[in-house]
Amino acid sequence: MKKLGLIVAVSVGLSACASGMNGGTTPGNSNNHSNSIVTQYPIETAMLNIYTKARSQSLVATVGNQTASADIKVTPKGSMVFNNKQVEGAEVNTINKVNNQVTDQSVAINYFTLNPLVFHGFTDSSGKYSLSNQTTTLPKMATVGSSSKLITEDVYADRSMRKKIGTYHQDWSLSRDSNNTAWFCIETSANLLLNNDPNGSSSECYKINARGDILDSKVTINQPIVNGAKTITFTSR
Repeated sequence: MKKLGLIVAVSVGLSACASGMNGGTTPGNSNNHSNSIVTQYPIETAMLNIYTKARSQSLVATVGNQTASADIKVTPKGSMVFNNKQVEGAEVNTINKVNNQVTDQSVAINYFTLNPLVFHGFTDSSGKYSLSNQTTTLPKMATVGSSSKLITEDVYADRSMRKKIGTYHQDWSLSRDSNNTAWFCIETSANLLLNNDPNGSSSECYKINARGDILDSKVTINQPIVNGAKTITFTSR
């Protein structure tokens, strides 16, 4: 899955990336059964809602005295061919702003197959080309407290794949939020090819209900900088 979406360019020279895609049903139905305790959640359905369904989302963070935001739109592209395989595609268009001024726009396509959901890689508007090795199958249902490795992804400068520029691990975890909601989080490692990845690691978390609907989201960037680590949290608005 593409590590993208949040690029912060402020006066201190800070920049960051993470995949921030979100949307789904409007909060309000999650407390219909507030006295019951949900212990299992549909992980595969939640992942489909996050990465493959049409949706729009805005995320915002405060960095120093400046406001950074990302407007993200996911658009299914239907049947496509990627790496000589018949796959499905979903386009992610991200517009980044600082103090409401556009600083960057990127377009990426994630490629996947269904039944079961397997991610195969991405391409983006800068020319990057990735191949994903999904090391585990996403469970239909998972119990609160569960976690697992998910993907190892190699990223190349272009589709010729002559120059590898990154290798990342992605894991998932599920933790309780309330009696009937949970946080489903996807953790992306720093670039394993670099001693000091300027983009750092990221954690994108989605509040889900028992149907796998996305109710809320937050994305945390842990970025190493010269004078010490910097953490930035983007929240949905």
